[in-house]
Amino acid sequence: MVQIIRKGALPLPAEVPEAVREAATVAATIRLREPRPERFPVLFTDELRLLEAPHLFLHEHAVERAHTTDTLRTYAEILYDWFDTLEQNRIVWTDAGAADLVAYRNRMLLEPSAHTGRPYSIRTINHRVRGVMRFYAWAVRTGWLEASPLIGRATDFDVARRPVVVRASRPDDAERDLFVVRQFTSMPRPLTTAQSRELLAKLVPPYDLMARWQLYTGLRVSELLRVNVADVFKSSASPRSGDEAAYRLVEVVRKGRKPGYVIAPASLLEETSGYVSAQRLGWLARAKRRKRASDAGLLFIGSLGSPVSKNRYQKVVNESGLACGFRATTHLLRATFACMMLARLEGLAKQGASLNPLLIVKVLMGHEHIETTDRYLRAIAVDTCVLSEVLDSLLTGVPE
Repeated sequence: MVQIIRKGALPLPAEVPEAVREAATVAATIRLREPRPERFPVLFTDELRLLEAPHLFLHEHAVERAHTTDTLRTYAEILYDWFDTLEQNRIVWTDAGAADLVAYRNRMLLEPSAHTGRPYSIRTINHRVRGVMRFYAWAVRTGWLEASPLIGRATDFDVARRPVVVRASRPDDAERDLFVVRQFTSMPRPLTTAQSRELLAKLVPPYDLMARWQLYTGLRVSELLRVNVADVFKSSASPRSGDEAAYRLVEVVRKGRKPGYVIAPASLLEETSGYVSAQRLGWLARAKRRKRASDAGLLFIGSLGSPVSKNRYQKVVNESGLACGFRATTHLLRATFACMMLARLEGLAKQGASLNPLLIVKVLMGHEHIETTDRYLRAIAVDTCVLSEVLDSLLTGVPE
């Protein structure tokens, strides 16, 4: 059975036997040009032979392309499941073809997950199939394979449900959507103004402030958790116009460790300043008294002085939303910012303002492709009070 072994940290010289202490001291001083991070996943066969191609694939995405830890973990899990399936069926990965990938997909359609015991979602199945195809495309590009029947057919893998069009049959019709299962394109469903206020009132510190940052700036969770106190309050974060009372440009580290910025309004900065000088300072002092490890640089920490984890924040937001009577996730907070901002910019553009709403929201959201931003244009939230006024005006015109 294929195994994933995580890279560990080198032991300190004092932690090893005296005979190898000198070697441990020298090893600690060596600086690699492209070091693999700690906890880097390494795949081995059941005979503990290194799977070299997946190893180099993960290295390229982790070090050279600077993907996040979550992305690296996802790629590793996909490759682990694929190579484990191949090993159990005694198939060499270089010989895998379309029939093997179809069988792999169908197994996920028919059998529940061995990890959770629940059926696989269509999105998970498509994601894993595409991950396998991404790996084989890399293998051909880097010379591990001369060719592969699993790549070069991206146009056949449309996940959105397409309209039925009557046409003459073609030889390749049977091969369309061979690997990817059809599904509806998911659309963002932002929170209404009333729901946002109710959720913020339900959340406890520091999660209420974190949710407010997402609603006001559109940050991803991973980006939000990397924000430092110095990034928010340094003097270089002031706006170019000099109007510091209105907003500040706050530099952030975007997805893929790319530099970026968000526009933080003055009200958000005032609340953040109060949190830093009161609750956060008290939590750090308590952690110091109890000799707990803490990070004095990160903006968002828990009551024990340790950094807020992604899973904990997402769980709190989800539970608070259920307590309020609606579904709430951290991604919905980000989607709410995008839809509200896009709706207001569209209104300004219709009034004659010279601006491109999609491009502005694309920059503020940190999207790489404009197509991602366009999804929010089709899902702009309508405030309930505005909708009520429209319905009232329609009903008043109905004859009795």
